[in-house]
Parts: sequence; C-alpha cells; structure tokens
Amino acid sequence: MGLTKADVLRLADEWEIKFVRLQFTDILGTVKNVAIPVRELEKALDNQIMFDGSSIEGFTRIQESDMYLRPDYNTFVRFPWRTEAPVARLICDVYTPEGEPFSGDPRYVLKRAIAQAEQMGFTMMAGPEAEFFLFKVDADGNPIPVTHDEGGYFDLSPIDRGEDARRDIVLTLEAMGFEIETSHHEVAPGQHEVDFRYSDALTTADRVATFKIVTRSVAQLHNLHATFMPKPVFGINGSGMHTHLSLFHDGQNAFFDPDGTYQLSETALYFVGGLLKHARALAAITNPLVNSYKRLVPGYEAPVYLAWSVKNRSALIRVPAARGSATRVELRNPDPACNPYLAFACILAAGLDGIRNKIEPPPATGNNIYTMTPAERKAAGIESLPANIAEAVAELTKDQLLCDTLGSHVLEHFVEAKTLEWDVYRTQVHKWELDQYLKTY
Repeated sequence: MGLTKADVLRLADEWEIKFVRLQFTDILGTVKNVAIPVRELEKALDNQIMFDGSSIEGFTRIQESDMYLRPDYNTFVRFPWRTEAPVARLICDVYTPEGEPFSGDPRYVLKRAIAQAEQMGFTMMAGPEAEFFLFKVDADGNPIPVTHDEGGYFDLSPIDRGEDARRDIVLTLEAMGFEIETSHHEVAPGQHEVDFRYSDALTTADRVATFKIVTRSVAQLHNLHATFMPKPVFGINGSGMHTHLSLFHDGQNAFFDPDGTYQLSETALYFVGGLLKHARALAAITNPLVNSYKRLVPGYEAPVYLAWSVKNRSALIRVPAARGSATRVELRNPDPACNPYLAFACILAAGLDGIRNKIEPPPATGNNIYTMTPAERKAAGIESLPANIAEAVAELTKDQLLCDTLGSHVLEHFVEAKTLEWDVYRTQVHKWELDQYLKTY
C-alpha cells in the first residue's frame, strides 16, 4: 500500500518542508521541475498545477502548451542536503487539459510498456550500474577536464580521493530510501560507481533520475563536478550503465529453469533473442549521444559486438552466475546519459518481442570477441553495434516495434533532436583536425 494524500501532507509538516519540486523529464531525459511553496502542496496533490509545455524539449507546440502535473504520492522524499529551507520532491506524470496522459511524457511511455508486460503475466525487474566521473572545477565553479584522482579499480584513499564525495552520495541516497549494495572506484582515474538494489522498471527509472540529481548536488558540495557523459576523456574507459534484467511471473523468477540450458528458461533465452534482434535500433535510445559512440569501441571493456555469453564480458549480453531467484541477464551497452524511462521501455519491448515470437538467440559465445578477427566474427555471425548516433537513429526508424513503443510524438521529436545533434557535430571543425592538418596542408 502506497502513500496517500494525507500521508504526504503529514510528512511535509513533520519534515518542516518549505518548498516542493514537482519533477518530470523531457524526451532527452533531462530532469525538469516546477517548484512550489509548501502552501500549494495540497493543490498539487489534487492535480491542479499547470506548466507551459511549449518551453520543454520535444513536448508541445505553442498553441497546445498547457500541461498538468499529476504527482505520484509514493515518490515524496526530502532532499537531505537542503537543511536551511527544507525541500522535498514529487515525481509527476504529465497530463493534457483533457485529462489524458501526455503521449510525449517518457514516464508514460514506460508505463505503456509495463502494461503490455503485465498482459503477458510479467513484471520486469531492473538493476543498473551507473558509472560517473568526478572532475575538478575552476574558480567560477565551471568543470575542467581534470580528474579528481588517479585511482583505479577498487582503490582506496589516499589514492581514491573521491572516496569522501562517494560516501556522502551513498549516505544521501540511503536517507532518500535507496538500498545501496556496493560503491567503489572504477577502472579509470576519477571514475566511480554506486550500485543500488534492483526493483521494478518504473521504480528503477525514477531512482536513476534521482541518482543523477543527488550525485551532481553532493559533488558540488565537495567543490567537484559529477558527469554522466559516456566518454569525457580520450584514452581511458568510458562510463556505462550495465543493466541487470529479469522477468517475474506470479512472484517467481521466470528466467530460471533448473533443467534448462545453463539453467535458463525458454523465456530467458527468448528475451535474449529479442534484445539481440533489436540491439542496433535500441542503441539510439540506450546510447543517445554523439559522445556515446566514443565509448563503444574495442579495447576499453565496452561491448561492441552482438552476442551473448555466460562467462566473458566481451559480449553485449552476459548472464551472471547467480541462479534461482537471482537469475538475470546483463545488458552491457547502455550508458548513463540515456533517458531511463525510454531505455527501459524499449528494452522491455524488445525482450517481450523475443518471448512473443519465440526468437531463439544464437549459441552463447565463450571466446573473447575482442581478440577475434573480422573474418572469425563474420563466420560466427557476430554483428556490431552502430558506429555513431546517425547510424543508430537510422536503425531505430526502421524498427517498427521500437517506433510503436516510443509512440509517434516521442519518436518524431527524438529523431529530430538527434539528427540536429549529429549535423552540428559533423560540420564542426574539431581541435584534432587542426592539430592534424593545419600545418601539413
């Protein structure tokens, strides 16, 4: 049983809340909010707060601008770092003046996909591993591309000088109701990871959005800048968001079969088959930036090749060793710049398509794909992810399932934004070109 309107009002009074942020995301995954004084909270809980949708990326035309925010009472939490004038937040769904869910609301896109899974008897659980970098800032507080430490995988202080900031991030998340499982320094200098317990897809998407806000806010208190940019520094590992996935049916893990191949059920194998079938189109959503494809290259532990494995990490999909209720598959290409609502919606739709149409995956790959020659990969039928966002978007527009999952409004505005992003990038003259060519030609 979730929170009621009375519960939210009582908690706001107990916590002495002064302001409430009504939070939602745009199509590109940027968190937006309308801040209200606490005296307006009851009005907000009655779905009476409006905002101008024409000002939000990909939302509405100016003649259709009025939108209503409907808070999800269960998302009411306070921001622990705001102590002088306590602030709380509510994650909201966006509705039209006619009382209909707004088709351009990413949270609604995910809810639609979840409803389809429920019709098939499934609930998807997701557990992401979101990585990020901590950078120094200049005298004006602007980030500079200098990492905060020179630590490596699992290093401790004094080598891991981001440990204090990471600890405070964990403590803040726990104060907001997160169950933190692990936190550690990642492979690259200045790179970190905080893993929170898996949950249903909607709750997890909400937590990813919250995690980004908390991480940036707490880093700022340490005079640091946290970035979820996938590849901020050339020559070192980029940041991924490996996502662990499972389906539950009647309270039982539908991926586990003690008598199945690798103790995986047919449901699990078909789910993997669906992910692989749609992987190239899915990349536009899970890896949505020009910069995302600077990470997806061989040599830095990022997955590039469309294969699955129960052992090695060079494949796009890995099956961790745990079985029973913990049986799951790990999709390794998403990065933390993605919109979690759209990403989980499309991942779920792809997996369900595999189950619906009994799409069998190819044999599991035991070899290290990074060391295979192009000829060996071709012989094994192993394709690659798109090389850039333009190629990924082209694949997306050809994938009817994912187009339908996103809906025409989100698809149109997403493709428009990504096409513009690519065009601006490809027509720029970059420093590398000047260094390479200016004196020579």
